[in-house]
Amino acid sequence: MGIPSEMRDMWVNNRKNALLIQSPFEDQIQQKALRAKTCTQEGARQGFKAACIWGAVSAVPTLTAVRMIPWAKANLNYTAQALIISAASIAAYFITADKTILECARKNAQLQQALSRQQ
Repeated sequence: MGIPSEMRDMWVNNRKNALLIQSPFEDQIQQKALRAKTCTQEGARQGFKAACIWGAVSAVPTLTAVRMIPWAKANLNYTAQALIISAASIAAYFITADKTILECARKNAQLQQALSRQQ
């Protein structure tokens, strides 16, 4: 379903050649969207790094406990071990990504305020 590729390409090419005048607000909206995309990408990147680190950090004690502690050996099967490790990784990803995105958004808001004061 959807638009055939030839029609889509023709429509996009015709749209580029149209005589439309860009609004001054469109440039601001495009810049804002670009900053939001950059913040999101940075958050995902930092979250992935944190998830990798915390996956390794939580795997070592979990696997050690399963081998040495009798209660853990008896009660923690492979699924439980995987859930413990993945829970730490997932939590680290979302916490770090959220903090990074909020920090970036705060910087963008301060930049926007500084630019509005200059004008």
